[in-house]
Amino acid sequence: MKLTNEELNILSILEESHHVSTESIAMQLGTSVGNVQKVIKKLEKEKVIVSYPTLIDWNKIEGKETIVAMIDVKVTPERGVGFDEVAEQIYRYPEVQSLYLMSGTYDLSVTIEGKTMNEIAAFVSNKLATIENVVSTTSHFMLKRYKHDSVIIEGNDDKDRRMVITP
Repeated sequence: MKLTNEELNILSILEESHHVSTESIAMQLGTSVGNVQKVIKKLEKEKVIVSYPTLIDWNKIEGKETIVAMIDVKVTPERGVGFDEVAEQIYRYPEVQSLYLMSGTYDLSVTIEGKTMNEIAAFVSNKLATIENVVSTTSHFMLKRYKHDSVIIEGNDDKDRRMVITP
């Protein structure tokens, strides 16, 4: 899909800050609010704009802590459909947060969330590993999140990190 410069500019603004108002976008680009709304609606309909995420650090809320696992999956692809059928079986599980076809040693990368390690282990052993054409899995557990979707989660960016030199 080929986009106009205006459409590309609107996407750039929304990607940087998805909660910016259409009035603000229109003012930045020197166009009308109605035109911005029309472009956004078109891009949503065409599935160029997929969603508007709100990033929440649930681990800071008591009782809402989760464990995140990234699972590498080796798959035997099927003739005619490749990895697509297995990927579809996997992404239909509600535990699956993301799924990517990868190059390298493993074919698919799956990210899931659970309340406990046992819950994740049960998902891997009872659901993921039992799918036909899944050859093997390797699980990695996220220990700490520093940055997600270009947003720094931990740390103080305002802190002066220059070396202190005293005479």
